[in-house]
Amino acid sequence: MQNVNYTVDNFVHAYKQAPWRLQLQWIGAFLLGMFGFALVAALYLDITSQAGIAGRNIQDMTAELTVIQHTNADLQNKVAETTSTNAMEQRALALGYQPVEPNQMEYIIVAGYAAPKPAIFAAVPMLKPAAPSQPPEYTQSLIEWLDQRLRTASTTSMMGVAQ
Repeated sequence: MQNVNYTVDNFVHAYKQAPWRLQLQWIGAFLLGMFGFALVAALYLDITSQAGIAGRNIQDMTAELTVIQHTNADLQNKVAETTSTNAMEQRALALGYQPVEPNQMEYIIVAGYAAPKPAIFAAVPMLKPAAPSQPPEYTQSLIEWLDQRLRTASTTSMMGVAQ
């Protein structure tokens, strides 16, 4: 019986890991975990920085849009000031034009003359009412469809009998 026990001890002793190997395995597992943690942290940092850059670009574009909108509003104000009645009248007087009284005007009627249409109306094509955009299959009820199928089936069966 003692020989059997002695051989089991030999097997246990032969397959038992050396202490330095266990330490290396623990160190390797720890370093692998640290590497995984560092990899996840680097990925998180990269995604966060890209999101921050995108956010900053959005802020820059929003600020640029605001400046453009203000510039556009200023230009619209200038156009409104330039084309106002008072400004137009002053420019006309500066160019030598004079106000006309109603009794100073003469109207000449020309036979067959047709006033030109404004460009805004000439550019618009005449539109015709469009045909229904939905095919009849989508506007047909189930009963109508069934009736149509039954009539088609009866017509084809009558034609087959007649021939």
